[in-house]
Amino acid sequence: MFEPKIRNSQTDLLMKAILTLKSEEDAYRFFEDICTIPEIKSISQRLEVAYLLDRKETYQKIAEETGASSATISRVNRSLSYGADGYRRVLDAMGEEK
Repeated sequence: MFEPKIRNSQTDLLMKAILTLKSEEDAYRFFEDICTIPEIKSISQRLEVAYLLDRKETYQKIAEETGASSATISRVNRSLSYGADGYRRVLDAMGEEK
């Protein structure tokens, strides 16, 4: 079983709250309340970077399309390759929805 490094009562509460969201509108409302706009944009950018890395785009093209730094692209790539499979699970689930 996966045991997250960041797990505590506060992160458990956050994950449970996210799992209650039933619609895109609910998600927008919750994240606008809980995160700053720059935090949402940063998380969104990293997800797009993961999506493009998964499609074998080059770092240069990803940087041009997303505005992400090479450090951000490298960090996301490291997570895709050696992380907790969070990006992989989300990307696979999103691919199944299409």
